[in-house]
Amino acid sequence: MIHFEIAGSGPAVLLTHGFSGSSADFAKLVGQLSERHKVITWDLRGHGKSDSPADPAAYSVELSIGDMVALLDRAHAERAVLVGHSLGGYLSLAFHLAHPERVAALVLIGTGPGYRKDEGRAVWNKMVEDRARALDAKGPGSRGLALAARGILAQRDARVIESLPQVRVPTLVLVGEEDKSFLAGSRYMAEKIPGAKLEIIAGAGHSPQESHAEIVVDAMRSALAKTK
Repeated sequence: MIHFEIAGSGPAVLLTHGFSGSSADFAKLVGQLSERHKVITWDLRGHGKSDSPADPAAYSVELSIGDMVALLDRAHAERAVLVGHSLGGYLSLAFHLAHPERVAALVLIGTGPGYRKDEGRAVWNKMVEDRARALDAKGPGSRGLALAARGILAQRDARVIESLPQVRVPTLVLVGEEDKSFLAGSRYMAEKIPGAKLEIIAGAGHSPQESHAEIVVDAMRSALAKTK
């Protein structure tokens, strides 16, 4: 079972959280966004209130995209603005690559587009495996997160980063000025995605949607106004 909640009515906005997070990470945005939009929040497999299957094959980027499609269908939304934080931003880009006709706009928060070269992926994947092993060591309660790390967080190819120049929807890239790990990736996405707008949020770290919610909402409203 995938846990999700829908608030408000109007054009759809699908919010996807980052690794080890949950839909609660967007709590400060939902109330304001739902005044004019149908806001869909959800928990990735192995996260929050969603199920944590024991089968490693139940976790992948492709299955996560399938979950996002099912959520839009459940909400009777042909298209949506995809808002993604960290891993959720990467999944939003992957969703656009697979289903561009269902994306009205992208809002990418503290995220990156993956790696073009094998060397970069190898470094990232070592970090992912180290994190998964640490979660394994915590016991059964963290098993879902460990499986999600290996199945969803790990990088396998360059398709997403290579797709950036083909993005044809309004795109807003948000990143905290203290989010050192994602500043370069955010600038890269803003340069490669045609017409993308980059906003660096002063004083913010990796989760500006929590620490600087008002600034994030204001920036998103500007982006949402450009969608049809």
